[in-house]
Amino acid sequence: MEMITRRLVRSLLPPRDPLGHKGTFGRVYVCGGCVGYTGAPVYAGEAAVRTGSGLVTVGVPGEIYPVAAARCGGAMVQPLPADRDALLERMERCDASLIGPGLGRARETEETVLTLLRGLSRPVVLDADGINAVSAHIHVLDDRRGVTVITPHEGEFARLDGGFIPGKSSRTRAAADFARQHGCVTVLKGPGTIVAGPDGRVLRNSTGGSGLAKGGSGDILAGMILSLLGQGAGPLEAAVCAVWLHGRAGDLAEAALTAYAMTPLDLLDRLPAAFKELEQ
Repeated sequence: MEMITRRLVRSLLPPRDPLGHKGTFGRVYVCGGCVGYTGAPVYAGEAAVRTGSGLVTVGVPGEIYPVAAARCGGAMVQPLPADRDALLERMERCDASLIGPGLGRARETEETVLTLLRGLSRPVVLDADGINAVSAHIHVLDDRRGVTVITPHEGEFARLDGGFIPGKSSRTRAAADFARQHGCVTVLKGPGTIVAGPDGRVLRNSTGGSGLAKGGSGDILAGMILSLLGQGAGPLEAAVCAVWLHGRAGDLAEAALTAYAMTPLDLLDRLPAAFKELEQ
């Protein structure tokens, strides 16, 4: 198993064209949010902006649109269309999409997620309630035409893989087996986050601490992976770079504020310093 290090991430990060424009750096879409979970899609969208995306759209249900729009600084916020085909068409025009942050677990939501996964040919990051939606329909991952990156914590992963027991099963072996069997890059979050690819490559992260164990941190990671996919990184490379940068930003926030007091917003604020370290 490889370790994810600064040197490795520096070699994998997509180059930044000094003459590029908004279209050069990717158009990405975040589909998430519901009443009671307005922060998740906002964190994901802002993380995509911080990670270098040229154009970031956050699609949320109409009920929470005013709240999400007021909270987003760099991302464009739109109400989700009621028609699933219209949403699919909108997402297919983007370079990559993220499905799941704060979506909720209503039956209608599950059907929407499955429809999107069946129809999208573009790369997809599947997080949170997007993962929960496919837990009883795992064949949808197997049948996908495009790239899929999943970002479960151990509880979500246990719902995907009935043989996985949090705290007892080998995280490394379970992530590697799942990635190979279902053809998706698997990011199993936790201390020493595991990134596993369908080709058998498995890496363990070397950054991040307990300050990341707070609601919203995972949404930021998902948005970062989305951003790098949209900028042209391969799925494994996007996950590896995002996991290290996310953890390193967490380390910097923890050093300044303590693991107790740091928040996801503090994590976002430290991303520029984490990127800066890759230039040194």
